[in-house]
Amino acid sequence: MRKKPTLSFWQIWNMSFGFLGIQMGFALQNANASRILQIFGADVHELGWFWIVAPLTGLIVQPIIGHYSDRTWTRLGRRRPFFLTGALLASCGLILMPNADMFTAFMPALWVGAGMLMIMDASFNVAMEPFRALVADMLPSDQRTLGFSIQTVLISIGAVVGSWLPYALTNWFGLSNQAAAGEVPLNLLLSFVIGAGVLVTSILVTVIGTKEYSPEELQEFSGEKEVAEEESSSLLEIFSDFAKMPKTMRQLSGVQFFSWFGLFGMWVFTTPAVAHHVYGLAIDDTHSAAFQDAGDWVGILFGVYNAVAGVFAFFLPAIAHKVGRKRSHAIALIIGGLGFISMYFMPNENWLILSMMAIGIAWASILAMPYAILAGSIPPRKMGVYMGIFNFFIVLPQIVNAIIGGPIVKHFYGGNPIFAIVTSGVSFLIAAALVTRVTDVDDKTTN
Repeated sequence: MRKKPTLSFWQIWNMSFGFLGIQMGFALQNANASRILQIFGADVHELGWFWIVAPLTGLIVQPIIGHYSDRTWTRLGRRRPFFLTGALLASCGLILMPNADMFTAFMPALWVGAGMLMIMDASFNVAMEPFRALVADMLPSDQRTLGFSIQTVLISIGAVVGSWLPYALTNWFGLSNQAAAGEVPLNLLLSFVIGAGVLVTSILVTVIGTKEYSPEELQEFSGEKEVAEEESSSLLEIFSDFAKMPKTMRQLSGVQFFSWFGLFGMWVFTTPAVAHHVYGLAIDDTHSAAFQDAGDWVGILFGVYNAVAGVFAFFLPAIAHKVGRKRSHAIALIIGGLGFISMYFMPNENWLILSMMAIGIAWASILAMPYAILAGSIPPRKMGVYMGIFNFFIVLPQIVNAIIGGPIVKHFYGGNPIFAIVTSGVSFLIAAALVTRVTDVDDKTTN
């Protein structure tokens, strides 16, 4: 068995570059999907229900994609065909979602918009996990924290650009953020089209510029025989893999559940929460100039937490080396949880920048540390399918939040979505407590 070659910084950077476009599109979706759905007529307490189809699709799609990407070898390689396909489908969703009112002759714009949200999110899922498996495939264990941290930097760059783009087009380039009732403003329409173009371009950089190891080379590195020689490739094998998941993966499942429960609450409810709690708008105001300004400002806030994540990601390897990966992750989650809770107390929209800076620290760690901890516990020949199964613990909390979040806001929080944001903070604090139970097999300093 021979060791995988050590890659240069720029080799790792180019290998992960497609994540910039994926996250730019993902950021446009996260910052603006609720706003667009409200423009098309969705009530605040219904927003989670429209979002539910996306994680539900990911729950089904991800393990299947991981299963087949472990067993695929084409002229493009093992992982690249999957994230290229996902990028092309996601770009279609990005273009069509804000233009859903074009299809009102066939069905209401709200339902078309929700359908495009489903296509986008499912396609982002198709692209994301093979990208994470690619890092695990290509890097030796001592470079994996660096690899996932570089991914986080690129994710953050794409997310900042995507989050700030609608605000920039209005305030720097003079495009209108106003539109008639039921119509999406021009700055949002153009932002989504630009996001689609960047997504496809950045994916092509990785597809063209990265050469994957062949199955024979991966076998030499791992010392294991290829799965196809020993095991059935039936999809039913996914269920047995789920039952046999490594101990570290089981321990991380709770951490991921509460982390992503909190994140989903932020993505769904930040726009109505800021519009109502900070701007003082009526909860059913979805067409005024002030509502559009609040929506653009939420994009700025989302860009802030992603920008902070991008900077903080550079320091993650050094911090993890000093205090251990799971302790680093716990501290970051605590900071992020306090950031969420602080949003309730901030006196105006500018102070929310401080809250988002704290959330950005947690976001950087969420995007890197769980995967760095997990990768060392997974058999190399099962990397794709277990990365896909790990996605269960990302989409399940989103589904749970989508089902119960809206009714909780309506019946327990008196229709005030700011309390959903506070709940996200509590969820992060629970995740931080659970990190202490995790066994990091590659980190001997904190186990």
